Amino acid sequence: MSGPLNGVKIIELAGIGPGPMCAMALADLGATVLRIDRVDSSHLGIERPLRYDLLLRNRHSITLNLKDTASVEFVLRLLETTDVLIEGFRPGVTERLGLGPAVCMAKNQKLVYGRITGWGQTGPLALSAGHDINYLALTGILNAVGREGHGPTIPLNLLGDYAGGAMYLAMGILAAIIESRTSGQGQVVDAAIVDGATHLATSFFGLYAAGAWGDVRGTNVLDGGAFFYDVYQCDDGLWISIGPIEKKFLTELVKVLELDEALIGDRANKDRWEDARQALAGVFRTRSRDEWCARLEGTDACFAPVLDWAEAGSHPHLLARQTLINVSGVIQPAPAPRFSRSVPDRPRSPKPTNDDLMAALAPWLTAAEINQALAVGTIGQRPSE
Repeated sequence: MSGPLNGVKIIELAGIGPGPMCAMALADLGATVLRIDRVDSSHLGIERPLRYDLLLRNRHSITLNLKDTASVEFVLRLLETTDVLIEGFRPGVTERLGLGPAVCMAKNQKLVYGRITGWGQTGPLALSAGHDINYLALTGILNAVGREGHGPTIPLNLLGDYAGGAMYLAMGILAAIIESRTSGQGQVVDAAIVDGATHLATSFFGLYAAGAWGDVRGTNVLDGGAFFYDVYQCDDGLWISIGPIEKKFLTELVKVLELDEALIGDRANKDRWEDARQALAGVFRTRSRDEWCARLEGTDACFAPVLDWAEAGSHPHLLARQTLINVSGVIQPAPAPRFSRSVPDRPRSPKPTNDDLMAALAPWLTAAEINQALAVGTIGQRPSE
């Protein structure tokens, strides 16, 4: 693997959601990641053919029975030359398995031990089950998303699991790796989705404290309350988005639409927002989405069409940047961000568990050690159905 993380070795204890996303993101950037699947568990997450389980791309996986002492010892052997361990169990589970931070870091004092949970390792809810929707609910974020007069809108689990969870875990891991280069010591990274998602909302907490953000969802500048930051339906039933928050960009939109500025009024006057929204809605309903694209794309009106998954892959801008790429017939996001020199390899499709065990374990063990583990049956077992 090439990329800025080339040479970094990571062990991932199989889980769902933010753990695999974090491991994939780091592998995309060149880290060598080995996923440890369990033989005593059914399929994790939403079932689909392996080639479409994109969070598993760019790494090998092996199966181990982590309830077996020999398998646990095998993991500890791998950790002796590993930079990072990623786990997403409830607090205390890896300790009971014999793979808690104290044991693992005794084998390798520079190990960065990355832990991802919803509620965190401590606190009254730490041992409770939960999912993305629950974590966002507790932080105040879910309450803020939606239209006025309606219940909260449930967003995709991008905000909690992946942004507040996986990306904060990745950032914490990278920070800990950098620190270990000067201290010579690893540490535990406790990434909680409630912490990361709340941190993402820092600016909104500031706006709320200043009285510039109201409690009623759908009545504020960035939540669909403002006419100049909203989506509008076109003549063909499809949708467009506009976001000219700044006065100069709103002026550009009015100019391109050839509207009378009196119909829009003072953007700072909330009492006029609904009238202005209705005026814009009437205009946007007179043309198709493609016609509005031809007229507004590339201007400073802060415009974009609302595309579906398939349409996004064929938009000229995303095509030009190769934001979405075709890997073995599956359209998927390219690694991000971009690097000017240490450019990551093109992603590899997810591999079957226990595929090419010699290649999977070569970064950690000698051929003789791998053959010995195979001979005694520690590795190479097939996952249970």
